[in-house]
Parts: sequence; C-alpha cells; structure tokens
Amino acid sequence: MKIIATPEAPAAVGPYSQAILAGDYLFLSGQIPLVPETGLLVAEDVKSQTEQVMKNVRAVCEAAGGGLGKIVKCTVFLTDLGQFQTMNEVYAAHFGDHKPARSTIQVSALPRGASVEIEAIMYLK
Repeated sequence: MKIIATPEAPAAVGPYSQAILAGDYLFLSGQIPLVPETGLLVAEDVKSQTEQVMKNVRAVCEAAGGGLGKIVKCTVFLTDLGQFQTMNEVYAAHFGDHKPARSTIQVSALPRGASVEIEAIMYLK
C-alpha cells in the first residue's frame, strides 16, 4: 500500500489520507469543495462546490498516475437531494462519455458546511 498526497488538492482535515493505492486500485477519500491554496470553501452554491470537488478528485487521481477516466465507482453525498440535477450536470460534464458506477446519498451535514462530497475508487490497469 502507498499513501497518495498532492498539494493540488486540499490537505486532509482529519486523521486520513487523500488516497491509498492498494495494488491496482486507488481509494480516494471524500473530497469536499475546499480550495487547496486557502483551505476555504469555494462558494455556497452546489454548482460551484461540485466543480471544485471534481477538480480536487481529478488532482488526486492524477497524483496517482491516473485520471477521471479510470474511476470505476463514485459515492456522492449531498445535503439536499433537491440539488441533485445541478450536481449531476457538473459531474457529467467532467466525466463525459465515461460513466462510473455511482451512488448518491442525502446526508444531514458535511464537514466545513459543504453541500457536496465525492469519494471514488480508481482502477489503474
């Protein structure tokens, strides 16, 4: 196993790693919409937050030698499923024709007051 860390994504806000490489799989911790340079939330709207989350996910994938096209599974956490369509439009734009398996779950709260968090599993072969 190998810990993956990059300054291009926010530093972990707790006792965890940005990602762990285990064999041919990369397990990405949930990314929230923090700007790596400031550690602050990008904005309050779900569109801007999802955009930043996807940038953070991409940065961690690239640090491990992959990219969004290698992701096989995502889990999306939203504080309001009423925002699903907005999140989904931004999410889809980043993945294009690649459509990883996905679950979307409504939660009561996320760290730092975020509205969206995405975790992923990437297959590197």
